[in-house]
Amino acid sequence: MDDSATAQTAAPAETLKPRSELRDTLSFLLKLAILVFIVRSFVFAPFSIPSGSMLPRLLVGDYLFITKWNYGYSKHSLPWSLPLIPGRVFAKDPARGDVVVFKAPPDAKTDWIKRVIGVPGDTVQMRGGQLILNGKAIPKERVADFVLPMTPNADCDAAIEATAEGTPVCRIARYRETLPGGKSYDVLDAGMSPGDDTELFTVPAGHVFLMGDNRDNSSDSRFEPALDTSGVNRGGIRFVPIENIQGKAVVSFWSTDGSASWVLPWTWFSAARFERIGDGF
Repeated sequence: MDDSATAQTAAPAETLKPRSELRDTLSFLLKLAILVFIVRSFVFAPFSIPSGSMLPRLLVGDYLFITKWNYGYSKHSLPWSLPLIPGRVFAKDPARGDVVVFKAPPDAKTDWIKRVIGVPGDTVQMRGGQLILNGKAIPKERVADFVLPMTPNADCDAAIEATAEGTPVCRIARYRETLPGGKSYDVLDAGMSPGDDTELFTVPAGHVFLMGDNRDNSSDSRFEPALDTSGVNRGGIRFVPIENIQGKAVVSFWSTDGSASWVLPWTWFSAARFERIGDGF
């Protein structure tokens, strides 16, 4: 019998390369970073509210999401304003009344949030605290006062008073404005301030005129930028290029009154303003 016909050659045992946990971890983190970069640049991004310029709609300590596709994309859509997108692509002008997050002039380094009041070609003016748009006074209806409990995150420019229970609150006169097209929102007016009477502004092409809802406590398009010795803008923003807009505010997803402590986990919940979560724009 010819053993050569039936003999089987033993296959060499396959040598398995040891897996590198470090390499796998780095690969996962890289993929995660790319995914976060794409989502944050082109879909939505979170922002926090550091000041009271958009009271009563937004309080200090609110966190919100903005959508990124509404007005197209520019380099300011990307983290750190990476210069990877020339100009603005898929461009679309914002509408009056939209609340937008943008890179504030003149240096376009800081994120600000304001409401769109004037679009290209509009004329805007304030007279005695009354908004005049394209020569017509915007309806301004007196509504119930805005009452803000005093917490570590409260931002109050008005007199502080006590409720019947002795709780200190900030009370400010509130009005409802209605823009052409029917967009309504609440504004605060604590009294006369430098921004209540302005020159007549004409919004140039490719720009918008933005204002805060807290009219007496907002640095916005009513004022020229004013840089201090360290280069920080202590003034306004005048006309904002639409290219600077990063996205449109859509929903609040968290809010805290500022009384929480990182070392006391239970205060993370006691400080939360749950009633503000889910509020849309």
